[in-house]
Amino acid sequence: MNWIIVGTVLLADQIVKVSIAHSFTYGETIQITPFFNLVYYQNSGAAFGMLADAGGWQRYFLTVLALGVSVWLLWMLRQKPLWLPRLSYCLILGGALGNVADRIIRGQVIDFLDFHFLQAHWPAFNLADTAIFLGAFCLIVDAIKQSYPADPEKKNS
Repeated sequence: MNWIIVGTVLLADQIVKVSIAHSFTYGETIQITPFFNLVYYQNSGAAFGMLADAGGWQRYFLTVLALGVSVWLLWMLRQKPLWLPRLSYCLILGGALGNVADRIIRGQVIDFLDFHFLQAHWPAFNLADTAIFLGAFCLIVDAIKQSYPADPEKKNS
């Protein structure tokens, strides 16, 4: 089941990115709702465009970092964690590999989801980023859940 989740995230991310790259011109925006656009941007940096103007070394650094995290996640999955941490690791792994594939194939990551309110725009992101965020969120939920057992007697023992 783990590999189905990882593969689905990776494959869906890459299919949508290829579709956006072939259907849009760079910088093109299509309004979907009053607060959401589909766009076509490329990000050579990290989250929110950090390091985008770093001169090129960031591509290799971010690729190696993501591959290192991926190895750690694979090791964590071999430990047979409970369902919520396992789901978290799979989502993060699939997202990390999706962005690594972009960096290796294209030299940068394709972003296409653009949420905004009035004149304020959240930086564009992609499905891989969404999976990473959801995986991290699930890890936080699991940590909170572990901190507050359902049975109050467990906490006192």
